[in-house]
Amino acid sequence: MTDVAIVGFAHAPHVRETDGTTNGVEMLVPCFQQLYRELGITKADIGFWCSGSSDYLAGRAFSFISAIDAVGAVPPINESHVEMDAAWALYEAWIKIKTGEVDTALVYGFGKSSAGPLRKVLAMQLDPYTVGPLWPDSIALAGLQARAGIDAGKWTERSMAEVAFGSSRAAQGIRRGPVDIDALLSGPYVADPLRRHDCAPITDGAAAIVLAAGDRARELCARPAWISGIEHRIDSPNIGARDLTIAPSAAAAAAAASGSDTSYDIAEIYAPFTHQQLILTEAFGLGDRTIVNPSGGPLAANPMFAAGLERIGFAAQQIISGTAGRALAHATSGPLLQHNLVAVLEAGE
Repeated sequence: MTDVAIVGFAHAPHVRETDGTTNGVEMLVPCFQQLYRELGITKADIGFWCSGSSDYLAGRAFSFISAIDAVGAVPPINESHVEMDAAWALYEAWIKIKTGEVDTALVYGFGKSSAGPLRKVLAMQLDPYTVGPLWPDSIALAGLQARAGIDAGKWTERSMAEVAFGSSRAAQGIRRGPVDIDALLSGPYVADPLRRHDCAPITDGAAAIVLAAGDRARELCARPAWISGIEHRIDSPNIGARDLTIAPSAAAAAAAASGSDTSYDIAEIYAPFTHQQLILTEAFGLGDRTIVNPSGGPLAANPMFAAGLERIGFAAQQIISGTAGRALAHATSGPLLQHNLVAVLEAGE
C-alpha cells in the first residue's frame, strides 16, 4: 500500500463568535480557496472528500449536507462524513488513499460552538440511562477528573496553571518571559478545582487538510508530512468504571502508531483542560526534548469538531516548514479522554 502525506493545511480565524450559519459554509470557503491557491489545484483534483461535524452542535439534522455548499455542486464529488471530530474523517480518508481508490483527499471539520449552550450540548454524548439524565456538563465532569488527580497526588493546581501559562505564551509567540502563576491561581473557581484558565475557550472555527499519496504528494509539496502511523483506541463510556487520572486508550493508540519510539520534536495534543495535558503527556511518554503544543493548543482556541484536525494540521505545518522532523498529533472524542487518536508525522526522505 502507498505512503500517504499531508501536503496542505488551512484553518478559519479563531474567534469567540461568528455571524455565519451553523453549517460552516462561511468559514470553510476561505479554507478551501487557500488550499487551492497554495497547492495550485482545483476542486477537480480532489479524489475524495470527508468531513467531521456535529448535528447536535449545529441544531439541525444532516447539517453536513448544507456544508457541502462550500464545495460546490459541479463537478460531483465522492464524499463521506463522520459525526465527530474531523481527525477521524482524516483517518477515513487515509484508509481511502491507502487502499488505492484515490490519490488525493480533502478533509475538513467545522463547529459553531457559540450557537447554543455548549456545555449542555456535550452532555448529550453521555450514557443516556445512568449519566445523561443528571445533565453533568463538560466542565463539571472535568472538575471531578481534576480533583481525582489532585487527591491522588498526580498533579496540583499550580502545575495545572503552569500548563495554562505555557499555552498562552505559545499562542502569543513568546518563548521566554516572567511567569506569574500566582496571578492565575488568585482567580475564582469555575468548577472546583478548575479556574477559567484551566478550561478551553468557546471558539467558532473550521479547518481543512489535503492528503496525497506517494509521488502525487511530492508533486504538490516540497517537504510533505508523511503519516508513518495512525491509530485510535477507546475506553469504556462508563465513567465510573475507569481510572480518570490516566488515559489507557491514548497510550495504546500512541504505542500502535509509533511503537516504542517517543522521540518527537513537537507534539500537538488535544487537551481542552490543563490537567488533561498532564495526563496525555504521561500517556505518550513525552520527554523534555519534545515541545508540547507550540500552536498554543486547545487552551488557546478550541473550535469544536475541528480542533483535533487542527492538531494534526499544526503538527504537519512544522514538518512542511522544516521546523520539525518528527511529530505526534493527537485528537480526543467523548467525555474525559474516552476515545483517542494518534498520528505520527515524519519528514521522510
